[in-house]
Amino acid sequence: MVITLGYSQGKDIRQQKKEEKKEKLREMMMQEEQGAIIYQKQTIFGVKLNTDGYGAFLEFARFKTARKSNLFSLELGERKSSKEEKITSAQGGYLSNPYIFGKINNFYYAKLGYAQQRLIGNKGNKNGVAVSAIYGGGFSAALLKPYYLKVADPNSNEVTDVKYNNNDDVFLDNQNLVLGAAGFGKGFGEMKFTPGAFVKTAMRFDYGRYNELVSAIEVGLHVEVYSKKIPMMLLNKDKQLFFNAYAAIAFGRRK
Repeated sequence: MVITLGYSQGKDIRQQKKEEKKEKLREMMMQEEQGAIIYQKQTIFGVKLNTDGYGAFLEFARFKTARKSNLFSLELGERKSSKEEKITSAQGGYLSNPYIFGKINNFYYAKLGYAQQRLIGNKGNKNGVAVSAIYGGGFSAALLKPYYLKVADPNSNEVTDVKYNNNDDVFLDNQNLVLGAAGFGKGFGEMKFTPGAFVKTAMRFDYGRYNELVSAIEVGLHVEVYSKKIPMMLLNKDKQLFFNAYAAIAFGRRK
């Protein structure tokens, strides 16, 4: 008798949960017909152009309510100084790599972020545009790779790769000895890490025709701060705080 009663109660609970799930699905279908973007998971890949560099990001989203989602992201990119100017060496010839006079380090970055996305305006219909606000922050790492130049010895004509180390005047005074930039892989074994943090705010405009596909444009602002100043260029003040604006295009899927 007790076993039968327990079985009956368990069956009622399972039936109730099943009905609640069906009701939730009906609500989601109704909201989608009205233009709301409804999903459980979302994966996005995007490329972005910053006012001081470029980057690419991978983003995972989890649907919380009809208007709110949690976003988790990984971003990689390079930050550049506004004073950078590529020069082609007359001594190196046309086959030499252009170089940046006075550059100390390549500044690459990696970011792990958490943000919230809040829907401001539904599509209205499946061919409209959904507008969302995004705000969040996270951990940022500055990865500094020494910048090398190919330099000719005026006495022996031997070509060597030289980086700035506070003693090499070739970076300022002997530019006529520079043949070009060293190869891209030079300096990766000497990369240094500087920890930091960032905050961001953005607006995302999703113009995708179908709700299961993401096609969006995003514009926003970033603020990054690092534990110490980042040396990028000679004769320029090293910065610890970086502020930039960006525009990005993103594609992905929902399910």
